[in-house]
Parts: sequence; structure tokens; C-alpha cells
Amino acid sequence: MKTKKLPLRKCLGCNEMKPKKELLRVTKNQEGEIKIDLTGKAHGRGAYICQDKQCFERAKKTKAFNRAFESNVPDEIYEKLMQEID
Repeated sequence: MKTKKLPLRKCLGCNEMKPKKELLRVTKNQEGEIKIDLTGKAHGRGAYICQDKQCFERAKKTKAFNRAFESNVPDEIYEKLMQEID
């Protein structure tokens, strides 16, 4: 029997490829709304981050989410992400 291939995604904080299920997904939809996607199935451009405080701090400091979405990410999204990581 074939083994199922695990989808890998790159973390914005540490730039390591990790299994998709281990990462948190943040999306930007066509209307420009940026949301945390806990299901991993929401429509829109996705960016992934480890569930690690150091990765989150590094991504915030380097403005990795702003570059990934090509727009400014509101502070409330960062606060929600921090709550999810804790």
C-alpha cells in the first residue's frame, strides 16, 4: 500500500519546511480581510507560522506577514496569533 504524501509548508519565522498540520495558517481573502484560519481550508492567500513564540516574534520583527500579503497586517491579528500560540 502506498504511503500518503504529507504536504509541507514554510514557516515565516524560522523558514523551515514543516508538515502543514503543525503550523498555524493566516489568510488574506479577495476583499483584503486578514484572518487566522484554524481549519486550514479558508479561501485566499495563506501564510504559515510555527506554534512557537520565538518564530512568532521573529516573523513580527521582520514584518514577514506584511511581505507575504503585500499589505499592512493589523495589530489585532498579531494579538490573536499570540493568544493561539499560548
